[in-house]
Amino acid sequence: MLRDVSDADLGALRRWRNHPEVRRASFTTHEIGELEHRRWWERVRADPARRVLVYEHRSTPCGVVTFSGIDGAGAWWGFYLDLDGLDASGELLPAWLGLERAAIAHAFGPLGLRVLRGEVLAANEAVLRFHRRCGFSETGRHVREIDGEERVVVRMEIGRDT
Repeated sequence: MLRDVSDADLGALRRWRNHPEVRRASFTTHEIGELEHRRWWERVRADPARRVLVYEHRSTPCGVVTFSGIDGAGAWWGFYLDLDGLDASGELLPAWLGLERAAIAHAFGPLGLRVLRGEVLAANEAVLRFHRRCGFSETGRHVREIDGEERVVVRMEIGRDT
C-alpha cells in the first residue's frame, strides 16, 4: 500500500535513504543531514509535479516511492527500502515486489500516466533484472558523473498498456 508522507515519517525516510547500500545505488551518494533533508521535503511539498509516498508492507512502513516530472502523460520514478528492517524480518524480496507493483499501479491509476520512466546505474544488475521482470524495457543509456566518476545509467520505461 502507498500512502502520503507525513512530517512524522521524515526521520525514517532519511534513515532509510542514508543506508550505505541505498547511497551506493543512488545518484547522490553523500550522507544526507537533517537540514538538507528538511529543505528537500519543503521543495517537494511545494512542487505539483512531484509526489513522495511511503510504501507499507504488511502494515509496516518500509519504503519510499518518488514521482517527479509529472506532466499528465508521464513521470520519472525512484524508490528505496528500509534495508535493515526488511533484512531482519526476512521480507526484503516480498516488500520490493510489492513496492514495485504498487508504484506501477499508482502511476497508471491515481496519477493517470501513460508512461513511467526510471533510471538505474548499469552496475546495479539486480534492480535492472527486477524492473525487466516487472515489464520495464530499456530505452537508452548515458554517462553521468557521480562522485567524480563517470557511470553508465540505463533509462527504462513501462507503458500503461504494457
